[in-house]
Amino acid sequence: MAEPTSPGPTPPRPEPATSREITFSRGRLTFRAIDSGPVDGAVVVLLHGFPQRTSSWNAVIPHLHAAGFRTLVLDQRGYCSTARPSGRRAYRLSELVGDVLALLDSANLPAAHVVGHDWGAAVAWAVAAGHPDRVLSLTAVSVPHLAAFRQAMFLSDQLLRSWYIGLFQLPWLPERLLCSRGGLPDRALAGMGMTPEMIARYHGEMVADGAVPGGLGWYRALPLASPGKATARVRVPTTFVWSDHDPALGRGGAERTARFVDADYRFVEMSGASHWIPEERPEELAREIAARAGS
Repeated sequence: MAEPTSPGPTPPRPEPATSREITFSRGRLTFRAIDSGPVDGAVVVLLHGFPQRTSSWNAVIPHLHAAGFRTLVLDQRGYCSTARPSGRRAYRLSELVGDVLALLDSANLPAAHVVGHDWGAAVAWAVAAGHPDRVLSLTAVSVPHLAAFRQAMFLSDQLLRSWYIGLFQLPWLPERLLCSRGGLPDRALAGMGMTPEMIARYHGEMVADGAVPGGLGWYRALPLASPGKATARVRVPTTFVWSDHDPALGRGGAERTARFVDADYRFVEMSGASHWIPEERPEELAREIAARAGS
């Protein structure tokens, strides 16, 4: 009878991920970002969309940490309580891009893997297009390349899907609608696929904290946009993740995006998911981010 073998030494337990708050200034504004995960891991910058904040990535982050990545999550301009300038010019895309570059500089990072959802994806596309030397890879979620989105506005049903952008150009009325509890905003968010828990978080993080006007500033700056680096072709390895049940972003822009990427490109369609991919499919999304960042 064979003697039992020794199980061998117990492997060391991985140290729990630590969370560190970064604050940095750009002009008169002070920004906040959450730096977490293994300090020696490759860095993934996560950019949130509207009407959400850094917590929208909470379900994705543990999976990225488990894969060995360090994450930087930026509380963006207009959302962060110490970075809410007045006037729509302060929310031009060039300013939003500059905030991301300032985050990289504050963390002493020459470049990082950049991931964005919704408006965060628009910023991520613009960072990659205008500053490819600062982007190791790009994963854009929901929002297509900005030139593809522009084409889709005239060549598909995207204009009808984007009706709310016109509403958000009006003064004071959008704030009044979006800051009311119950009724229209809750029904609209539920219709977009938000759960009751997500809607409650919206009221706490956006309405109660006063972030709604700043978030609307991003939309109100759209008429000031000019073609240039933001719509240039992207030359970094890119994954675009889109969901077929997104009521705001149709297939037209999603399928045109490949035309504007001159690098390794992957299109991932998540069947049955709504607009809120980071909350609905966190493990699957993290897997796509890790595959892109690790390739």
